[in-house]
Amino acid sequence: MTSHDVVALVRRRLQIRKVGHCGTLDPIATGLLLITIGRGTKVQDLLMSEDKEYSGTMLLGKTTDTQDSAGVVLEERPVPQLDEATIRAAFEKFTGDFYQTPPMVSAIKQGGVPLYKLARQGKTVEREPRLVHIYRHSIDRIALPEIDFTVLCSKGFYVRTYAHDIGEVLGCGAHLKGLRRTKSGRFSADDTITVDELREKEPVEILERILTLPEVSRMRGA
Repeated sequence: MTSHDVVALVRRRLQIRKVGHCGTLDPIATGLLLITIGRGTKVQDLLMSEDKEYSGTMLLGKTTDTQDSAGVVLEERPVPQLDEATIRAAFEKFTGDFYQTPPMVSAIKQGGVPLYKLARQGKTVEREPRLVHIYRHSIDRIALPEIDFTVLCSKGFYVRTYAHDIGEVLGCGAHLKGLRRTKSGRFSADDTITVDELREKEPVEILERILTLPEVSRMRGA
């Protein structure tokens, strides 16, 4: 299910035409998707600019053309017997401010054309590195060839590129196997309406769960 599919579902269930979302989730990703309706769409850009938290799993030993499990495997390399200190040192290389080269399969436009459309045509173009920031990270599980991690990052950060780049530092390559957005600004995936609830609950029950603009402002400390 795409982020656009969720918008269409909300539009249909609530009979509201003006519906948007605050940041597309990749096809393999689950978790938090902020939906704005009516006048709420006016603060969409503001909400999209806030920091995000993700939990993910990277699979070492394989690189793909999308840098995640949805892509085609480009290369396979043996995974060495990496100790925890070596893995932690690789993660530490990506903290604070640093530059990240966006993947070809992304919505960034070049010459007015999204990169993912160029990628579908078999084209690879030079991308300008972008300044990103990681506020904190944790390594939650090491069970080679898999590593589970959590990262709190700035807007515009590509977690699949993060997994790919750490794999290169470790010398065996990697791609993102799974991803879940757990937070966006002050919003958490723990306090959401699920897709199943959107499909099954009465519209009036869904409307009761929607936050008003003043409530959102108070949450953000505005």
